[in-house]
Amino acid sequence: MIRIILYTTAGCHLCELAEALLLQAKQQYSLTIIATEIGDNDELVARYGTTIPVIEFDNGSQLNWPFELDDIIAQIN
Repeated sequence: MIRIILYTTAGCHLCELAEALLLQAKQQYSLTIIATEIGDNDELVARYGTTIPVIEFDNGSQLNWPFELDDIIAQIN
């Protein structure tokens, strides 16, 4: 199973779009998606506050918005 972290925050419509793409990818691959609220952590706000949504893969690679389903699948493969 592949673990993916989605860095997100409340009221972020782009984050909702990113989550929808991850759910599409989950239909094809065995994924665990962990939504992480950055607003609860000053370090995460400093790191991702202007770039969310960001997804991070098991191997440490990240995709910053904008990305498409094909970009996610390329990282999974």
